[in-house]
Amino acid sequence: MSVVELPASLPDLPVPGIGGTARATHRRHIPLTVIIPGTFILLLILAAIFAPVVAPYGPTAGSIANRLQPIGSPGHLLGTDEQGWDILSRLIWGARPSLLEGIVPVVVAGVIGTFLGVVAALAGRRTHTLIMRCLDVLYSFPAVLLAIALAAALGAGVVNAIVALSIVLIAPIARVAETEVARIRSADFMEAARASGASWPSIVVRQVLPNIGPVLLVYCTAMVGLAIVFAGGLSLLGLGVPPPAAEWGSMLSTLDQDLYTQPVLALIPAIMIFVTSIAFNVLGDGLRDLLDVRSETVS
Repeated sequence: MSVVELPASLPDLPVPGIGGTARATHRRHIPLTVIIPGTFILLLILAAIFAPVVAPYGPTAGSIANRLQPIGSPGHLLGTDEQGWDILSRLIWGARPSLLEGIVPVVVAGVIGTFLGVVAALAGRRTHTLIMRCLDVLYSFPAVLLAIALAAALGAGVVNAIVALSIVLIAPIARVAETEVARIRSADFMEAARASGASWPSIVVRQVLPNIGPVLLVYCTAMVGLAIVFAGGLSLLGLGVPPPAAEWGSMLSTLDQDLYTQPVLALIPAIMIFVTSIAFNVLGDGLRDLLDVRSETVS
């Protein structure tokens, strides 16, 4: 009886739509650029969810007699602000609106932008021209100025900030989606799906979305960090979450007057915004390597 020898490793398998080849899933190693920022973001989300348990104090609990305590003060690991409120507690409580303003606009803009990009790429020339020219109007404005203008028109508040940021992010996400769909529109598997008589909704769900999904996931992950920075800037200008609510941007607006007396305390919220934004950007790079997404697609 003959013995069939199995290969030592599985061959590289072509993955349509995301470029290159990919080895079997069980042989993929998760890069540190996914593990480290992913762990940080997960811990930050858990701290925000369980803020009443994790935070040493309430967001506005404190005494004016303990104002501007330095870092490492007894009972106040990161010191206190000008109102005597514990900065560590406010950072933890402030993660709730800050992450909300970063993640929700990207999710909303991702759904709307993906829909518009797919329709523009698969519809006729007139529909494509109409959608893309309308998006170009939004894309022609600098993102920061457009966010400020929309937030000023809508008014301060978490909901209005989310709406303003969602509108700003729709155009770039839609352009990425349209570019990716246009790239695979003439692929063999798309031609086979059309030849089989499949409906357009079925083609979109079964063929288009699975192939453009990795690119959009990488791009949107990086956009979360940008949205957090924009949200912090809106609050700093008084167009986001108004004080005394705990939010990283509003903390900056209240601590800026202490920049010369307690510069370290004033920079703590800015450092938190910076580190969180970098974490989402590094996570996006790690997902790009893990999913083997072409770097030029999201540049």
